[in-house]
Amino acid sequence: MPSEPRDDEDAFRWEGDDSPTRPPRPERSETSLPPGFRAVGRGSAPQPAAPAAEQDPVPPAGEKGSGEDRAEAGPPASLGNVALVTLGLLGGIYLLYTVGWALGGARTALVISAFLAPWAVVPAQWAAIAAPVLWFGVSMLLTRASATWVRFVWLIVGAFLLVPWPFVSGV
Repeated sequence: MPSEPRDDEDAFRWEGDDSPTRPPRPERSETSLPPGFRAVGRGSAPQPAAPAAEQDPVPPAGEKGSGEDRAEAGPPASLGNVALVTLGLLGGIYLLYTVGWALGGARTALVISAFLAPWAVVPAQWAAIAAPVLWFGVSMLLTRASATWVRFVWLIVGAFLLVPWPFVSGV
């Protein structure tokens, strides 16, 4: 069964693949791209606009803004590679801080217990252990609609405030 010369999936086919139980392949049109994509590269011409039926409808009277306002805003920007790597590094730092507070708090628990009641020491240790994780989670949650630099400022401030001093100083 010879295939068409422009069939891009020719390498993925085997003679006899046309089974009656297999669903038919959708026809591809070379002139339109899925919504949200744009043609790039040599020879790419501007694609025709989507029909009016595929555009966002006008919101009800109770909602603010119109379909034109949302179309002008465009899709939300995603984080770049550097931002994602930096978030991963900061997340790792906060994880190490959690381990540092657990180890440092365990070492200082005996010394602190001489001055404070045990019912006050244990919750303080758990709060110190949970503080880096909570700071990271809350700063990610509260800055999700903010600019990327605001998120990084809060994460870096937390990285300086939450250093596990008992672990770092070796007490």
